[in-house]
Amino acid sequence: MLINFNRMNRFVALVVLCLLFIQFTSAQIFAAPQPTQQIVVKAEEYMNAAVRVNRFSGSILVARDGKPLINKGYGMANLELDVPNKPQTVFRLGSLTKQFTAMAIMILQENGKLHTNDPICNYLSDCPATWQPITIRNLLTHTSGIQDYTRFPNYVQTMQLPVTHANLVARFKNMPLEFTPSEKFKYTSSGYYLLGMIIEQVSGKSYADFLQENIFAPLVMTNTGYDNYSRLIKHRAGGYELQDNAIINASYTDMSIPFAAGALYSTIEDLLRWDQALYTEKLVSRQILAEIFTPFKDKYGYGWIITKQFDRQRIGHDGGINGFSSSIIRFPSDHITAIVLSNNQNAPSGEIASNLAAIVFGAPYKMPQERKGKLITNG
Repeated sequence: MLINFNRMNRFVALVVLCLLFIQFTSAQIFAAPQPTQQIVVKAEEYMNAAVRVNRFSGSILVARDGKPLINKGYGMANLELDVPNKPQTVFRLGSLTKQFTAMAIMILQENGKLHTNDPICNYLSDCPATWQPITIRNLLTHTSGIQDYTRFPNYVQTMQLPVTHANLVARFKNMPLEFTPSEKFKYTSSGYYLLGMIIEQVSGKSYADFLQENIFAPLVMTNTGYDNYSRLIKHRAGGYELQDNAIINASYTDMSIPFAAGALYSTIEDLLRWDQALYTEKLVSRQILAEIFTPFKDKYGYGWIITKQFDRQRIGHDGGINGFSSSIIRFPSDHITAIVLSNNQNAPSGEIASNLAAIVFGAPYKMPQERKGKLITNG
């Protein structure tokens, strides 16, 4: 039997093109943002399960083009007084603070007060010899090698006591670096604590005042600031944790301990204002924004983790501090944002934010139900 190879080759090529087209079009459908009503229904179903199974308590916001599709509170802001969470409830941010610290540093760079290539010892007194090669960029990107004071064995015993900058830095200043600066990535709150000190040294203002004047006030973030137990903050949520499957009041931590690494508070609505400002030049130039969102090592930029999800760029960060859990994720190409703030420190806020984003994009996600591992697909 004679075989017409030219015809066969054309046939094979046609089949391959068809398969590629199907794969491309299905990917496009998979990645397309869904209708608002469908998002709302599926998100409500998901969040009700999160409340039931994960005992989620907090507020969530999902927005497209700066307009909330979902903006709602779940559970109680104060269990003892039966005060419910709502969009205006104030939560501690934990490590979401780091993105504001990074922005403050870049505002100072924009104004010619410092540069990320500068050695940190230019701005810190009594700098140990091992820190001489460390730059501001190393602190921003967790590549300094400085040990993380929040991982020290006595951290829990000391977190309730007010501390000066000098006394806290003394805890890790003379400890050996974990690696040569710029060689590796290792997440450390010590670096962001030092960045807060640099902000104060360069600006001549307190960290709290500098952020208030240069970020929160310009963006009209009226419910965001540096937390302090003695202040009266309207709509502030109480912080809780799970212990032996019972909800208890979270352990106390003095806000001088987290400082520029985790001491801020905010609301989901204020964080949307922050998110929207990052599409503009209200705070810094586009060139500076590009630097902030450029990953260095292990996909970490300046206070943000830059990855890919749903075949598009994802910019986000999670946070956790006594009594609270938080997450913000952004998809700049679609102007989609998911924000989750919880006053249950055991809440999987990052997972919830990712699943809410999956609902928006029509992607698979896992329902927080006893039927563990079941994959739910939009369609």
